[in-house]
Amino acid sequence: MPKYVIEREVPGVGKLGPDELKAISQTSCGVLSKMGPEIQWVHSYVTNDKIYCIYNAANEEMVREHAKLGGFPANSVSPVSAIIDPITAE
Repeated sequence: MPKYVIEREVPGVGKLGPDELKAISQTSCGVLSKMGPEIQWVHSYVTNDKIYCIYNAANEEMVREHAKLGGFPANSVSPVSAIIDPITAE
C-alpha cells in the first residue's frame, strides 16, 4: 500500500495538552474505522503549528477524504517515493 506524508497547518497545536491531542486522535481513529482497511494511520509528529502525519492508503483521494470527514486540514499530501535511514549509507 502506498505511503503518504500529510502536512496539516494547525496554529498552536504544539501547545495542546494530552487530553486535547487524545481527542484529535480519537476523532481520526473513528473516521478511519468507518473508512475500512485501505487507509491506516502510522503515526504523526506534532510541531508548534503543524502536524506531519504518515499514512498508508490505497490512494491520495482516501487521505483527503479522511481529512474532510474528520474536519482536519490536509494542506499538502505527498506520496513517499523512498525511505532512507543510516543503514541506507552502508
